[in-house]
Amino acid sequence: MNLPNNIALTAKKVLIAEAEAIARLAEFIDENFEECVQAILQIKGRVVVTGIGKSANIAQKIVATLNSTGTPALFMHAADAIHGDLGMIQPEDFVICISKSGNTPEIKVLVPLLKRKGSKLAALVSSTDSYLAQSADFILNANVEREACPHNLAPTTSTTAALALGDALAVSLLEARGFSSSDFAVLHPGGALGKRLYLKVEDIYTQNEAPRVKENATLREIIIEISSKRLGATAVVKNGSAELVGIITDGDLRRMLNKYEKVENITATDIMTPSPLTIEPESYAAEAMAIMQAKSITQLIVTKSGKFEGFIHLHDLLKEGLV
Repeated sequence: MNLPNNIALTAKKVLIAEAEAIARLAEFIDENFEECVQAILQIKGRVVVTGIGKSANIAQKIVATLNSTGTPALFMHAADAIHGDLGMIQPEDFVICISKSGNTPEIKVLVPLLKRKGSKLAALVSSTDSYLAQSADFILNANVEREACPHNLAPTTSTTAALALGDALAVSLLEARGFSSSDFAVLHPGGALGKRLYLKVEDIYTQNEAPRVKENATLREIIIEISSKRLGATAVVKNGSAELVGIITDGDLRRMLNKYEKVENITATDIMTPSPLTIEPESYAAEAMAIMQAKSITQLIVTKSGKFEGFIHLHDLLKEGLV
């Protein structure tokens, strides 16, 4: 095995070459691209993305991105299309065909069949004078000067360019539709990403105990409340109400022992941290996580209009997979 003298240099050359190729694509975003976006916005069907070889792999990713950003899409392998899968395409669909050369045998067989279906066709190609490009209604120009492969053979830069142009198309459609983060959450209910967009504090904190003591609570009462509720802290509320005035944590108890020699007459107001950080039940759980991380704390008091409601703990958020 002949390894290059400088592996890191080779890797950097590839990344630079592909980055430059993507940057160059910005020059090809023109009225044709805008018209393609407008045409997709007007269809009643779906966007069908097809290709063969590595282009088929890129097509699958573009389909996934379109579906997750509000544009219904499906993948059709170009080789399978001419062996029966063409039946999935309807006249109201919009077809995007990905091919670097635009002249492969499968593409030449497929294009006339697509045209007969009556669907609009966009060619995502590197060669704009190819058979595919000349047959299409729209050209998405993904031209690259050469592959990052030293032999200019393995699809590298060209597939990266096609993928980036697909992202540009998907995001353009997203913005044109006014697709919001709330819409995104509807399509991504699972996993950490979805939970960041829809999971709220009120969905979590009610599962926890709600330790609280009054302002005049004794040290014994404080320790029992913290220990029994197992959250490492307790809220301090005004005598006779639920109005929050402070928090006492395990750390506050340790610092108290260093500060006071006699602890018999100590009450909650002597050791509490006044005006603690709080969060509203309607806030997103991701916001609670951000506060905890920024302040290096493990719990937040949940309040509503200044009234104590409960606690949300870092462990709750970890269990939900928000980290």
